[in-house]
Amino acid sequence: MYSRHDLVWLTPTGWDAAIARAPHAALSLWRARDWPAVVRRHEDGVPANTVCLGMPLPLSFGARQRLALVAHREHVARCQAPLPLADALSSAPPALLAGLVALQRAALVDLRVFGSLAMQSLTGLPYVRAQSDIDLLFTPATHAELEAGLALLAEASTVLPLDGEIVFADGAAVAWKEWLAARRDGARVLVKSMDGVRLMHPAALALACATS
Repeated sequence: MYSRHDLVWLTPTGWDAAIARAPHAALSLWRARDWPAVVRRHEDGVPANTVCLGMPLPLSFGARQRLALVAHREHVARCQAPLPLADALSSAPPALLAGLVALQRAALVDLRVFGSLAMQSLTGLPYVRAQSDIDLLFTPATHAELEAGLALLAEASTVLPLDGEIVFADGAAVAWKEWLAARRDGARVLVKSMDGVRLMHPAALALACATS
């Protein structure tokens, strides 16, 4: 079972198939360095035995370029959850490092990183710009963890350029900034999953977390 933002390493055969379908210099580089692609939402019409992947490209390939791949599951060598924030700190911009270290040390929830900082950490290539957000996610198991994570990120975002998602146990994800705004305004939130998107009220999603 794959989730959005998971990291996937392809077999050599998988990379060969991807290059044959859509030749691009970055694919050959990723194959040679054994770098991962990132799981994205499943496309309509794509066979069930495949996984949809994205490859965000570094700044050297141009602004905000991303390649879309579809790989057979038998061509997946291994898969892992998004990087822990602690593992990406060495690749953070110097101006943000102290704040991110303090955030990681204060966290009572497991903070994971995706987006530009994650890719910079995984590849060593330049992804993070001066205006880049640091994309963080956490998966609360209880209502207490949900509230702790929201409070932590809301406070840290006053001094750090943070963004990201709450990911619930079933894989449903909501931008945590949108969650906070919707809860304040009584609005619904956009919920993303592997199969699509839908609107829901935060209270309905929060029921997925066990009461602490």
